[in-house]
Amino acid sequence: MFKTLQRLSAYMQGRKLLLPCAIVLSALNGLLSLAPFVLLWLVVRVLLTAEGDFAETPVWDYALAALIISVANVGLYFVALLLSHLAAFRVETNMRRRAMERLMRVPLGFFNAQQTGQMRKIIDENASETHTFVAHILPDVAGSIVAPLGVIALLLAVDWQLGIAALVPIVCAFGIMGYMMNPKSNNFQRLYLDAQEKMGAEAVEYVRGVPVVKVFQQTVFSFKRLHDSIINYRNLVIRYTRMWRTPMSAYTIAIHAFAFILVPVGIVLIAHGGNTALVIADIFLYVLIAPVISANVMKSMYLSRNLFLANEAVERLERLVDVPELPTSKTSMQAKSHDVCFQNVSFRYDGAKTDAVSHIDLTILEGQTVALVGASGSGKTTLARLIPRFWDVREGTVSIGGVDVRTMDKAELMRSVSFVFQNTRLFKTSLSDNIRYGNPDASIEAVNRAIDLSQSREIIDRLPDGLNTVIGAEGTYLSGGEQQRIVLARAILKDAPIIVLDEATAFADPESEHLIRKALAHLTRGKTVLMIAHRLTSVQDADRIVVMQQGRIAEEGTHAELMERGSVYQSMWNEYRKAVAWHL
Repeated sequence: MFKTLQRLSAYMQGRKLLLPCAIVLSALNGLLSLAPFVLLWLVVRVLLTAEGDFAETPVWDYALAALIISVANVGLYFVALLLSHLAAFRVETNMRRRAMERLMRVPLGFFNAQQTGQMRKIIDENASETHTFVAHILPDVAGSIVAPLGVIALLLAVDWQLGIAALVPIVCAFGIMGYMMNPKSNNFQRLYLDAQEKMGAEAVEYVRGVPVVKVFQQTVFSFKRLHDSIINYRNLVIRYTRMWRTPMSAYTIAIHAFAFILVPVGIVLIAHGGNTALVIADIFLYVLIAPVISANVMKSMYLSRNLFLANEAVERLERLVDVPELPTSKTSMQAKSHDVCFQNVSFRYDGAKTDAVSHIDLTILEGQTVALVGASGSGKTTLARLIPRFWDVREGTVSIGGVDVRTMDKAELMRSVSFVFQNTRLFKTSLSDNIRYGNPDASIEAVNRAIDLSQSREIIDRLPDGLNTVIGAEGTYLSGGEQQRIVLARAILKDAPIIVLDEATAFADPESEHLIRKALAHLTRGKTVLMIAHRLTSVQDADRIVVMQQGRIAEEGTHAELMERGSVYQSMWNEYRKAVAWHL
């Protein structure tokens, strides 16, 4: 528990003292919560034993004192929860903030290997898991420890015989609780959280694939991984419920059995000369105050579960972000030109047995357009993504203007490179904000120029709110080709000297492809361009075409030179022409 508290306190910053204060106030609240019961017991004793006028008894004094203490106790508990909530919200906020700050410093390629649904659950929901523990469970546990101890002391002090009788169900209940709070429960909780993460991740993937599922007349069962994750989650919950059904029933019976033991013991005491009125008053106190132990024991039971969940939440979040940060050089260098050079570059993905690209030597002069072609899996995208440091090379160097990208300032590197990928992404905000994302300080004139050059003007004009239209709001969505043109407007506005194009026209219809090509012509004019394409007609005019094969450069040259050689590129070209000419 102390280890978990230390880990959580690291996220509290200046609010570390609030939690101990909340715990102390909650403990005082637990003790004071017994006072009204004692005063009520005194009232009952007076009523049962008083003779004559009740006005001469301290009944009203006891009642008033009980009211005042109850009100003060509510105020005390309110302050305790206020302090604990302030600490809890700081923990939640900092867990999310630090996770995002850390993820902003990891290689961009890290996100390719992660499921977005799982990342969202770990960062968002796992941070929320700590809230209940810090804001409620810890303060309540302080009171739930102090209050039962005070109750036990009170039970034995008022009447030790009835006190011992009242302890019998308490001891039984604690024994059953100890049996339930064993390592098996934690093991299940870990499996349960894994199953939740898996189900959440698969649900996100399934929702994204709903159009495909519906087009092919399939159901949820066709998406086997989601179906299996739901079944696995269901089986876990059922098995756990059945495992604790009998112990929980026994615990519930034991913790509520005070009256069944106290009443017979009270009858025996009265039969052996005990004062009837006092015994009845004492039994009334015990039946009234003993359930306090029951309520507090239940809070203690939640401590184990929530302690595990809080620790597991921190563990999973820290494990997610436990990725080596992208190394930065102490002396950042600035490129004086914008030619791109790969020198003996090799790179291998984590866990892979072979290199994705191997011993690549390639130079793209400033202002030159180089196209990468080749079969899927030949290393084209991997090579292109080494320029902006999606990953760092295993061997060799990637340099811009003679400066190794690993020694460049990250912000400067990102300003130097624009990306247009086949999978475009627009944020659920206005079109204006989406376009300005590459250059937030751009003027409206610059935005309009980028819109015109990207062939996006007709998209803006037909939308009722123009540039202020929010993507995704009120059914406003754009087609794949339209999204690609908005992304091109973003890249044009950014005006980076190096452009990386990865299948920029892959999902566009013929009309959109024509417009995208016109936009690309403006985007790449005078820029250093590395483009990846499967449609070979789009690379005919490139200054140089590089053919990739199994992670290596098979050949390079202009379209005419490669066709004259009659090698790999010519074979690819002939196959492409046949595919284009094919029709039903």
